[in-house]
Amino acid sequence: MDITHLLNRVLEVWRTTTVPDGAGGEETALVRQADVSAKVDQPSAADRLMAQQAGAAHTHDIYLLPDADVERGDELRGDGQVFRVGYVVEPSAPIYRKAEAELTQRQGA
Repeated sequence: MDITHLLNRVLEVWRTTTVPDGAGGEETALVRQADVSAKVDQPSAADRLMAQQAGAAHTHDIYLLPDADVERGDELRGDGQVFRVGYVVEPSAPIYRKAEAELTQRQGA
């Protein structure tokens, strides 16, 4: 089964990375890693309830290709939206990956 035809958006993957600060030390910064094809959906009421009970924010399910390099803590950006990935799950057969994420609003937006 191929889900490529369902992935109707391209999102940028941003990851917190340690980078040189130019003075011999290091600092952390969000660095763009890649672009990924995705489909963004709202989770079911049951999924949202489970997330709330666990103390997590879960506003969107983001479906990706099985080899998409997306990890917990990444930001996915596209179409003026920013999603913070809470965690990534995969089905037992590697058909897709699903990032459970929270839609965030940038300061000043």
